[in-house]
Amino acid sequence: MKRIITSAQVQNLLQEQMNAWELARNNYEALSQVRVKELNFNKLKIKVQFNPARIVSSSAKVDSKSIQERKCFLCGQNRPVEQKGIPFGDNYVVLVNPFPIFPKHLTIPACEHVDQLIFSRFEDMLDLAYNLDEFTIFYNGPKCGASAPDHVHFQAGSKGFLPIEKEWRMFADSEALEYQSAKLFLLDSYLRGTLVIESESKDSAVKLFEKIYASLEVKPGEREPMMNILAWFDSDKWVICIFPRTLHRPSCYTAQGDDNILISPASVDMGGVFITPLEKDFEKISSQNICDILQEVSMDEVMLQKIVEHLKTIL
Repeated sequence: MKRIITSAQVQNLLQEQMNAWELARNNYEALSQVRVKELNFNKLKIKVQFNPARIVSSSAKVDSKSIQERKCFLCGQNRPVEQKGIPFGDNYVVLVNPFPIFPKHLTIPACEHVDQLIFSRFEDMLDLAYNLDEFTIFYNGPKCGASAPDHVHFQAGSKGFLPIEKEWRMFADSEALEYQSAKLFLLDSYLRGTLVIESESKDSAVKLFEKIYASLEVKPGEREPMMNILAWFDSDKWVICIFPRTLHRPSCYTAQGDDNILISPASVDMGGVFITPLEKDFEKISSQNICDILQEVSMDEVMLQKIVEHLKTIL
């Protein structure tokens, strides 16, 4: 495959935006002061990041009325004048995310204003992972952490930042199944139900994903199964982590008093870095809170195992 965007182009974009865009520059400089703590769970770990700038995303109103009443911040005509981008083919533009979690954090919206749906764009996600091979690409479903469910987009963050990138093999005890040249793994005892596709073939990975997608429930009133996805390209292989979801936000999000924790889990959280925009939440969040949140919003391993068994009968 021929790459259509280079690391040098992305690095130049990041540097130019730091020079010209005060908001982005200040928020990236503030990353050096972001507080992080680690919570250990046997062989795995979860990082918790206190990142006040992410309040914009964590508290985003994503109900239909709120979406209709605000201008889409991913559409070119509504983006800040300082925000510049570079095209990715004819359908996407690569932008610097001004509210970073990662040392390098990109947002990659489609050029057209269409709803956040993954099925017909999963191959695009793998193309992004191949081209931006210094990044992990992520997709948040419309009710799985996406703050712009009305405009399809991906994000990308510095590869190596998320614990799951190094951990997943330790929890993939055995290959669940193989489809053409793609392998599917179900992670065991990983706090959240996680499927991982590993493939040297983009076509095989896409076809296996489509089978998984078709096996997941679409809840009433929704247009696709709830999920978060991470993807990266390394050593001539794609690795894709799929997190089927059962709930948008945990009960602590709307709880009153001391029980309130403002966390709206998205791909980054599912990958092992929980984002707390409020200091009081960073201070008090515990291992038990993390377990409770993941249990509430994730499909459990028993349910995923049934899906894997179903896939074995149709592949």
